[in-house]
Amino acid sequence: MLKIDNLPKKVRFNLRNKEIFPNTILSPMDGVTDAPFRRLCRVLSGDRMGLLVSEFVPTDGDAVFNPDGHKQLKFFPEERPFGIQIFGRFPDRMAYAAGRIAERYHPEFIEVNAGCPAPKVAGKGSGSGLLRDLPRLQEILHEVKKTLEAKTPEIPLTLKCRIGWDDESINVMETLKIAEGEGVEMLTVHGRTRLQGYNGLANWEWIGKVAAAATIPVIGNGDVNSVECARERINTYGVSGVSIGRGAMHNPWIFGQIADAWEGREKHVITAEEALDVFPLYYKFKIEDGATEMNAMGRMKQLAARLCKGFVASSDENVAMSVRQALLTCQSAAEMLDQVQKLKEGLAREMVFVPERLVNLNGAKETELKFGDQFKGR
Repeated sequence: MLKIDNLPKKVRFNLRNKEIFPNTILSPMDGVTDAPFRRLCRVLSGDRMGLLVSEFVPTDGDAVFNPDGHKQLKFFPEERPFGIQIFGRFPDRMAYAAGRIAERYHPEFIEVNAGCPAPKVAGKGSGSGLLRDLPRLQEILHEVKKTLEAKTPEIPLTLKCRIGWDDESINVMETLKIAEGEGVEMLTVHGRTRLQGYNGLANWEWIGKVAAAATIPVIGNGDVNSVECARERINTYGVSGVSIGRGAMHNPWIFGQIADAWEGREKHVITAEEALDVFPLYYKFKIEDGATEMNAMGRMKQLAARLCKGFVASSDENVAMSVRQALLTCQSAAEMLDQVQKLKEGLAREMVFVPERLVNLNGAKETELKFGDQFKGR
């Protein structure tokens, strides 16, 4: 068993008066981090997750925001401390939605999204598109903060952003100044530009500059895929904590592993059989959440495509590929769960599970994004 002997410089941080341990956040990912996935990560962590955040909630679509129309708002009591992230480009609609959400759900924080790189979001001026219009971002933060102070002053405002739109317009230091001036109480910085999407590696030097200049907790986000990586990022760049997204898709145990390390416990080594056990548990959570069998199977395959990259077989390099193919070609949830059991009794015994070997967690490369329709149709 491996053991982490030296703790990071920081193992917790405060969001207003609430102490957060471990100093980790599950990054919100649209179409991934719904309640069943968050529940899965929390169970695998031994209920030591730091902070959880909703999938981002759109505020532009309805003339009058109606919480009942947004499934992203659903969460379980055991997910607390829990934050709800909203996105949009209209300050009045963002503020109104924040007020409705805060009064109805009483999350531990409301977060404004200025980081989503999706063309359908950023290209219309919300998400990371706000980084091309910082006065608008400032107005959004101002109006949301004013509404929260009037309706639910106990709920803090936080912000998630990228370092800039592209390499020629990195403006994260200006974003920090605006955020602090408008009363934001935590800033999470994804160390890529919008143009990068998820290509290349996150620029932690910029994250470190923000952390050094900030008077509020700064959480670093990008390419954290192991306990050792989390510790190195915290120690080297002075962040208050780390936010983990795609790393959690490859290894949903990572939050528990970090908590173990910060508590001085031995590192839990996950076996291939244990990794496969995650599928029936995830399926159970999806069905309990009201998913259809086909939807639940689709999400299991989504997770399988990531997890299987961590399987290693010393005797035959093709074994891990065989496991991936066996799971992804199933035609029903029952067939997939049956295949999982067969793999546990067979090929899994020849493999180990080493998700931290995956340094490159990148998605598809993007080189351009049309940006021009963002402020039409108010």
